[in-house]
Amino acid sequence: MFKIFEYKYIKELFTLALPIIMGNLGMILLGAIDCFVGGRFSTDALAAISISTSIHATIMMFGVGLMVSISPLLSNKRGEKIGTKKYFYPTLRFAFFMGIVMMFVTLSYIPFLKYLNYEQNLLHDIQQFTFILAFSTIGGQLGVALKEFLQSYEIVVFPNFMMIVSVFLNLILNYIFVFGMYGFPQMGVAGIALATACVRTFIAIALLIFCFYNFSFKNFAEFDYYKQIFRIGLPISAAIMIEFLAFNYIAIILGRVSGIYAAAHNVILVLSSTSFMIPMGISNALAVKVGYANGSRNYPEMIKYIKNGMGVSVLFMSMAAIIFALFPAQLAEIFTTDKNLVSIIVPVMYIVAAFQITDGIQASLGGIYKGLKRTNFVMISNFIGYLVIGLSLGTYLGIVKKMYLTGCWLAISIASVILCAILITFLCIILKRLKKEYVNI
Repeated sequence: MFKIFEYKYIKELFTLALPIIMGNLGMILLGAIDCFVGGRFSTDALAAISISTSIHATIMMFGVGLMVSISPLLSNKRGEKIGTKKYFYPTLRFAFFMGIVMMFVTLSYIPFLKYLNYEQNLLHDIQQFTFILAFSTIGGQLGVALKEFLQSYEIVVFPNFMMIVSVFLNLILNYIFVFGMYGFPQMGVAGIALATACVRTFIAIALLIFCFYNFSFKNFAEFDYYKQIFRIGLPISAAIMIEFLAFNYIAIILGRVSGIYAAAHNVILVLSSTSFMIPMGISNALAVKVGYANGSRNYPEMIKYIKNGMGVSVLFMSMAAIIFALFPAQLAEIFTTDKNLVSIIVPVMYIVAAFQITDGIQASLGGIYKGLKRTNFVMISNFIGYLVIGLSLGTYLGIVKKMYLTGCWLAISIASVILCAILITFLCIILKRLKKEYVNI
């Protein structure tokens, strides 16, 4: 009899996923705090950090996409009984190098922001915020890489606990720097960027200390490891960048129409991303569990993890969809008291509610594909769904037809449905082939 939910597999997935979920929620709450404090400072500040973060996050995701290939890659090696501690120093060197690259890329595009024709008061804040944020990239890349390295060993409690700690640190630093407290001057938007830089550096240092305390590493160099990271990670990077571009394009392009649309999009994105962290945590757990099963060529276990992981994701996101549809105004008012802003957000929330379910399915599928080391499929699907369909349809509905935020989110939702259909189709084909391959071994 077909079973979607089996206690053994749900328990194993949640044992691994729950700390990751808490860490992911912590990561989103970092952005939510920036949104909350920025909104309390001014609507213009909220618009500026939304636009700046949208551009910066899209670029940063190239490095992050490479880093998130570390845990499924090393999980597969562990499943093959290959020692993985030797990859610690290569991981550090790679993350540090990518952080430097991301820093210079961020600094290099600041002079070109003026050509995007934003309102002058927004432009100054965007440039200032981006400049400070550039110096947080090394800590950001190191933090993600170390978290992924530990995750490959299913060590998830401490790194994700540190993410929760960083939320409170970020809240305190935001208020100190933004509004000026304890001898610090009022920095406004610059204070939010400075708080982010401090928090990213704090996380990286904490995880580094934890690794050295709990492991004994030897210096090791293997260039083949970097090749494997690029082989698995480049498609992930491309897929994530495409997805981020689709979402952040809304803030970037509508910010040129009016800063209030960028601010509204930022609030919606924080809310949507918060619910998304549950299936994303399950996705990370699936990448490790499916990766280990794939490395040990255990097809029955792999299938059970896939069914249970996807089932839980769909169930949770269905509940999130109901909450979004029932309480749109109340959710928006968490971040802003601006009635005009709330009036823009509320109609879009009904579209976002429907989007939750396909977003959860997509997250689970992404983890499964990473575990199978078939990330090219995700990249191709994201390109078709978000870039070809999402961006073009979003531009048409949002700008040409003047539906603005509603049109852009409607396009994203349609793209998500198409993306899920493509990924599910390819996954069925891949699993059918693997079943024959593993049975014949």
